Amino acid sequence: MSAGVAVITGLCEGVCDTACVDVCPMDCIHGPVSVEIIRATPIDERRSRFAGVQMFVNPDECINCGACFSACPVNAIYVDDEVPPEQYHFIELNARFFSRRR
Repeated sequence: MSAGVAVITGLCEGVCDTACVDVCPMDCIHGPVSVEIIRATPIDERRSRFAGVQMFVNPDECINCGACFSACPVNAIYVDDEVPPEQYHFIELNARFFSRRR
């Protein structure tokens, strides 16, 4: 993955807010649970229903437009070279999520 792509970190786990999906011009943000199911789930039930579930950015499709950063209500999205050290493993998790979908 080249520098300058978005990475969604663990702060998204259980939140699964889909505002980032709505603003992404490349449609490169997905998760293991469909956006339709997430949106049909009341916000106050998401942490328990989607514990450990989060959204991911496809690093091969991200154009680093920055739209998702401000859309995220929990500030879970970083440029890959700005991910906090304790969240570095999410760089690989984002990439691995999409390599399994091929």
